[in-house]
Amino acid sequence: MNPTNKITGKSWTGLLGTTRKMRILSASALFLAVCAFGAAGVAPLAPDASDLPVKSIAQDLELPNLADQIAALQQKPQQFIHEEKVRSGDSLASLLSRLGVDDQDAARFIKSDRVAKGVMQLKTGKRVQAKTDQDGQMQWLRATVVDAQDNPVKTISITRKDDKFVAQETAPKLERRVEMRARTITNSLYSATDANTDGGKLPDTIVAQIIEMFSTSIDFRSDLKRGDHFNVVYETFWQDGEMVRTGRILAGEFVNRGVTYQSVWFEDPLSKAGGGYYTLDGKALKKAFLKSPLEFSRISSGFSMRSHPISGSWKAHKGIDFAAALGTPIRASGDGVIEFKGVSGGYGNMVVIKHWAKYSTAYAHMSRFPQGLRKGSKISQGDIIGYVGSTGWSTGAHLHYEFRVNNEARDPNALAVIVQAPLTSAELARFKNSATDMTHRFALLRPGIKTTTLASR
Repeated sequence: MNPTNKITGKSWTGLLGTTRKMRILSASALFLAVCAFGAAGVAPLAPDASDLPVKSIAQDLELPNLADQIAALQQKPQQFIHEEKVRSGDSLASLLSRLGVDDQDAARFIKSDRVAKGVMQLKTGKRVQAKTDQDGQMQWLRATVVDAQDNPVKTISITRKDDKFVAQETAPKLERRVEMRARTITNSLYSATDANTDGGKLPDTIVAQIIEMFSTSIDFRSDLKRGDHFNVVYETFWQDGEMVRTGRILAGEFVNRGVTYQSVWFEDPLSKAGGGYYTLDGKALKKAFLKSPLEFSRISSGFSMRSHPISGSWKAHKGIDFAAALGTPIRASGDGVIEFKGVSGGYGNMVVIKHWAKYSTAYAHMSRFPQGLRKGSKISQGDIIGYVGSTGWSTGAHLHYEFRVNNEARDPNALAVIVQAPLTSAELARFKNSATDMTHRFALLRPGIKTTTLASR
């Protein structure tokens, strides 16, 4: 038989399958296929966009009358705001002239009013703003007074009220910003900090803080190597769009010879303890006490038995004497609270600071105290608490310094190094939130840099 006939001669039910279930499934699939082809055949085709009719519409629009607007503006009183910087040799008249002020009443008021006179003592380079009307009559004038370190102290505002002027002093309003910088050592630390690779050089005060922060781990004179890099997050304070001062470093990371050193500033808002720098796992970096309360001095008498210079008796000297010139600033050796300030017999003018736990320090024979220092004042390490003198039982200008444990004088040089007070469990939990934020900032500052070994603490 012809092979073709063998195939065509079979029934359609045989082609659909041998069992009833297979025939039902095959028939359903065939039906769906026929429906799909039918839908495709009858579906309308979308028209070609180029064949669509195009209709143009033209309409005249009425333009506004600019002459009327200009006339209306000219009828309103015009006011102008000027800003100038104080120049060397400036007089009040020359400064007001550059500010567009032509107002004799304003000039007389500034010269005669106690507060307004501060404008005449502004430093060269400081900014002054003034608002005037179209005739040069002054509406207000503002200027900021700074101290010897160029930090804003107060803002002087002079305002016209009817035909009179009112001057007042207010605390300067500063905007706090957080800035981040990343640098790589190619020559020296200072050449890296002076580079403008990311839009600006690092302020000198921040560079000094970097050195102080990492100097216990890195010798910046001999340890730096080409390729070392560091990241720093710090505060800046701005007024009217101008940076007026820098704040403290909030976090720092320094990679030296493949070893990473990190620190984060933390000051717990809920406790009275002073702030300090910590590793990312919450260990204090700062030593609790300075080695010396004076920056530049020498030890003239140590913690030992000696012949008293006045009585001549042989007795224990329960402190360390630092020889220094009269008036040398005395620094608090650690964070704490003023427990005593005043005259104490042979100690003369004396300050006692209560530190955390069982520690306290005493400073004697001072010539004077700084203004505002009183019992109960909160003190941070390095704050000026007095000046070297020769009051009490003293034969010459020096500082008598005592380190006390449970109110008993001890030789600070014989004690093991004391680190800053550890964080409590509650403080540690709050610290971790701050540390996490700084860790993210570090990650942004070092894209593509391989992870290095963390310094062990």
